[in-house]
Amino acid sequence: MPTRQLRSRSYRRVKKATPGGRNITHYDRKKPKAAKCAVTGEKLKGVPRERPSKMRNMPKTQKRPERPFGGVLSSRASRAVLKKKARSSNL
Repeated sequence: MPTRQLRSRSYRRVKKATPGGRNITHYDRKKPKAAKCAVTGEKLKGVPRERPSKMRNMPKTQKRPERPFGGVLSSRASRAVLKKKARSSNL
């Protein structure tokens, strides 16, 4: 029987085979859901699905794309916002 904290479903169960031939269960924290675009709701490309503790240790360039609205809007939505902004400023 696992310890009390490992009985929770916040941990995912991973079956592992050891070199000695035993099958054991490892308990890992689940990954968060994928980041979504604020406008369209589609999954953002280039934004990793990692726990906050791992995201903290990542370089800034690996956390989100290096472009305007990177990590917030999808490329399609950000392109539309930038077009709208460019067109309205030329009036």
